[in-house]
Amino acid sequence: MSLWILAGAISGAVVVLIALFKLMWRVAEPNEALIISGSNHKTEGLGEGMGFRIVTGRGTLVLPGVQAVRKLSLDLNETQLSVECVTHQGIPLKVRGVVIFKVGDDFVSIANAARRFLDQQKLMSERVHIVFAGHLRAIVGGLTVEDMIRDREKLTGQARSACGTEMEKLGLIVDSLQIHEIEDPTGYIKNLAAPHAAAVQRDARIAQAEANRRATEAEQQAAARMSEATRDSEILQAGYQAERDQASAKARQAGPLADAAARQEVVVQETRVAELESHFKEQQLQTEVRKPADAMAYETRTLAEAERDARISAAEAKAKETELASTAAASATRVTGEAEAAAAHAKGLAVAEATRAKGLAEAEAIKARAAALAENQEAVVAQQLAERWPEIVEAGASAFGNVDQMVLLNGADGMAEMFAKALTMGGTGLGLARQLLANMKPDGPASPAPAEAVPAQRTEEITVGDA
Repeated sequence: MSLWILAGAISGAVVVLIALFKLMWRVAEPNEALIISGSNHKTEGLGEGMGFRIVTGRGTLVLPGVQAVRKLSLDLNETQLSVECVTHQGIPLKVRGVVIFKVGDDFVSIANAARRFLDQQKLMSERVHIVFAGHLRAIVGGLTVEDMIRDREKLTGQARSACGTEMEKLGLIVDSLQIHEIEDPTGYIKNLAAPHAAAVQRDARIAQAEANRRATEAEQQAAARMSEATRDSEILQAGYQAERDQASAKARQAGPLADAAARQEVVVQETRVAELESHFKEQQLQTEVRKPADAMAYETRTLAEAERDARISAAEAKAKETELASTAAASATRVTGEAEAAAAHAKGLAVAEATRAKGLAEAEAIKARAAALAENQEAVVAQQLAERWPEIVEAGASAFGNVDQMVLLNGADGMAEMFAKALTMGGTGLGLARQLLANMKPDGPASPAPAEAVPAQRTEEITVGDA
């Protein structure tokens, strides 16, 4: 039972303490300051024994019944200014403006404001109006109307400077001072602006007249351009009409001109066709006649040249063979002579000398023969022919070797004619030999002349005599 009583007592004590704490604890809002009086406190920046304490932005304990707590607003305040003033020129004016002010945030300003406006905060605007009205009258009295109109910042600055000390004593600071309007009941400002207004009106009228003149000139120029454009348009229309007339005339002439052009084109085409036909015929003649003829001529010429080259090659081969045979015979003779000389030397010096003399004689004879051939080929040829005349006659008679029957007409004349033909064939061989020897050089054979084709042997019956 006692425990319950103890617990209830403790709980009651806690409740009482909480209630006492809530009753004693005070918190200052951001836009207010708590003025706590009833005990002697020392605040930084203030004189000793001021008799009250200032709390801003935090909480504090207050002893109920011992200390009193009151609030001083730190919000902005404003007051409308409407002050009748007289300028330095003696002209009455009415200045309208607004002053925005508040209690300073430092403890000195809060203490000054608390001593003056703690119970009269609503009268704060009126007191500020009185302060600024007196200073404005003093400042305007030293200025002219022109100065006030042209430099309102000067008026505002002087007013704030003049009121600064008094506002500081009141614990107030001015956030803004604006002069809205300057009223002129006498019309001085209006008359002051009249010359300028007249000049402005004059300039406006001049500008309007200049604008009218320019507008008139522009209208006249536009009318001139319109006339010029109309003229150009009529000229262009006349030109277009002339072109249309010309086109119409050409169109009327187009038919006959087209017929003439068509006939001309027909003639041109026919001429071209005739030229093409002529060219075709010429090409056909070229293909069918001239080219085959050229080919045949080329073939004939080629065959003749080939036959000639064959004869030349055969003659050259024969001459080469003869030269090789002569060289071989000379070599054999030399070898035989050397052998015989060796044998003769073995038999005796006398026989060797004889053989040597014989060889030298033969060499001299060959040399003399070569010299004679170089100087008188005809004589050498005649000598050769004389030495080989039997062979030549035999070769001429060989033409009759394959004749089975021979009929001689006209008696002895026919026989003489037959032998003349045989000798002619032999003479032909003689001429060939002479030509070969004539083309030879002392140092070797020359290129032989083309050999005559040897007719093939045939067995036939030859009739000699008059027809």
